[in-house]
Amino acid sequence: MFQADKAAGVDVVFQFRISGEGGGDWHIAVKDKTCTVKAGVHDKPTTTLKMSVQDFLAYVSGQLPAMKAYTSGKLKIEGDLMKSQLVEKLWKF
Repeated sequence: MFQADKAAGVDVVFQFRISGEGGGDWHIAVKDKTCTVKAGVHDKPTTTLKMSVQDFLAYVSGQLPAMKAYTSGKLKIEGDLMKSQLVEKLWKF
């Protein structure tokens, strides 16, 4: 699902904080066409995305567009709001 060709020159860390049963904390580091996923909380994420496990699953399955999730309060974003828009560019849902 990661589209490496669209990550040229990108250097960002996305922190995901997924609440509810089956959720957890994990982060994705994207740098120059590579993607690394690790469990836990990153020391200095560029952008933190918070949502429930149900909303996250709807989001990554393409059933819940990011803008709708954000404007309805289902997705909360901390840090660099503009960088959060890269998620939909870098991954095909």
